[in-house]
Amino acid sequence: MSQHHLDYLEQLESEAIHIMREVAGQFERPALLFSGGKDSITLVHLALKAFRPGKFPFPLVHIDTGHNFPEALDFRDKLVAEIGENLVVRKVEDTIKQKHLTEQKGKFASRNGLQTYTLLDIIEEFKFDALIGGARRDEEKARAKERIFSVRDEFGGWNPKLQRPELWNIYNGKIHKGENVRAFPISNWTELDIWNYIKREQIELPSIYFAHEREVIEYQGQLVSVSQHIKLDDTDVVTKKRVRYRTVGDMTCTAAVKSNAEDIDGIIREILAARTSERGETRIDDRVSEAAMEDRKKGGYF
Repeated sequence: MSQHHLDYLEQLESEAIHIMREVAGQFERPALLFSGGKDSITLVHLALKAFRPGKFPFPLVHIDTGHNFPEALDFRDKLVAEIGENLVVRKVEDTIKQKHLTEQKGKFASRNGLQTYTLLDIIEEFKFDALIGGARRDEEKARAKERIFSVRDEFGGWNPKLQRPELWNIYNGKIHKGENVRAFPISNWTELDIWNYIKREQIELPSIYFAHEREVIEYQGQLVSVSQHIKLDDTDVVTKKRVRYRTVGDMTCTAAVKSNAEDIDGIIREILAARTSERGETRIDDRVSEAAMEDRKKGGYF
């Protein structure tokens, strides 16, 4: 009798599909957070494998800060139209007006913290009890602490000292009224795993992930795209450089990297040579403090 042994990508895929099906089976009103970035695109691809030929047992949800890269938004809408699934979009700008929130000031004024309010509002609006997201443990140390099923209190807060054991791929989704779970199917994947999987599955991505020419300024060793969301100073020197993005967040808090990688093989070679994580190299908002991400998670951030 011949036996088929799964390679490591097949194992990761199998685990992720299992987690997605567990979310669908254990929760009444789950949703999948979808931004048009590579990790959430990978999640959609995995969901297609998990639930086709049926429809997804959850909607796609995007918290739109208004500071997104146009390439990501265009791809988001294109993919949703292709697969025929339901996308729910809520805008941080609307939340700012409704709740009279104060926006950040300064050169790279970000709405990253304010999007927590919009996220909690949409959870309340649709009574979501589980949100699937594309966070991975290799991205950042606070994310490395978090379980695959991460229980949040009625305010969306996360307590790193109160986490459930997860043994033998058994996930406990029991929650009390008002609580919800953040589920991370690709938590055990690395950036390199993502790109190897994208290559194998021939997954289409926004052009922003590949080398292109862009106007940027250099700020504390990082290359930040020039846009209407960035306040340029007299000392800023705008130059055109060949860059790509390792991760796609808001334009106000995500830097590019110099690159000539025009295809996936080139990107994989650059990742193999990299010495820092994608968030460590490119996310301005994570440099606020050593515990910036953990503090945001405790306050309800995804």
